[in-house]
Amino acid sequence: MTFFQPEGTAAGERLVQATCEKFQLSPHNLGITVLMYNTPSALDLGAANPQGFWQQKIRGWSWRGLELTYPASVIKLFYAVAVFEWLHRGMLTPSPELERALHDMLAHSSNDATGYVVDMLTGTTSGPELPPGPFETWQHQRQLVNRYFHNLGIPVYAPINVCQKTWNEGPYGRERLFYGDNMGNRNLLTTDATAHLLHSIIGGVAVNPQSSHHLRSLLQRSLDPADLAADPENQVNGFLGQALPAGAKLWSKAGWTSQVRHDAAYIERPDANALLVVVFTEGQSANTELLPFLAAQILARWN
Repeated sequence: MTFFQPEGTAAGERLVQATCEKFQLSPHNLGITVLMYNTPSALDLGAANPQGFWQQKIRGWSWRGLELTYPASVIKLFYAVAVFEWLHRGMLTPSPELERALHDMLAHSSNDATGYVVDMLTGTTSGPELPPGPFETWQHQRQLVNRYFHNLGIPVYAPINVCQKTWNEGPYGRERLFYGDNMGNRNLLTTDATAHLLHSIIGGVAVNPQSSHHLRSLLQRSLDPADLAADPENQVNGFLGQALPAGAKLWSKAGWTSQVRHDAAYIERPDANALLVVVFTEGQSANTELLPFLAAQILARWN
């Protein structure tokens, strides 16, 4: 079911063991996928030949890479790709407000912007409870993004659930009912599925090269200490990007709640080949050392 050629199993298992010992956590609280490129940069590797891009299996390793996990704001990567697919098909019309929301959703991880984007993608809005008939129609519409990814026929997308907004405090009304009993309809991703999507954005094949370029412009993170100090929620400090050496470049999307701390990152380094790393952690939300530690270990092991 993986889309990469497995490599580095022994090194990966040592990484998990070292991490669990250092932070006293269960291996079941980690999900990790690492893609190892053979070039210093993988930007637009598939732009000229998308089919050839997917026919060449990239080297990779994963730990619990197919385990479904609540993704927090990492889900915004999937909504962003859907926006560009809808624009490409003429299902959405470009507008300054859509562009502003897309920017704020990815660059600043705004939940309000994400709510607007989900409304635009699905033709639904939040609000009070609905009668059974209209609510059934509303739920069908809210599954549009799910149907898009599932209908691609890509195995790693088959189990994911991509249909909920992201919240500061939580859903109410029809949104809460849509989650179902015990929040059973919450968003769910795997690190393998997330790595596949980010790999497509980096390779220039997410919708088309122009869309991929636009997406990457919203995901690129400054590593300048002054910029990081000016933005307390910079998605670098406390995440994978914190461990990068001088001269590195980073494109990423982090996610965190009171229960989880995640990051999905594509990394270019001086004098080394590029890497793509996705890490999901549960029960470690306040641990700002875990993801930088993992990144440093991965950079050292897969050089």
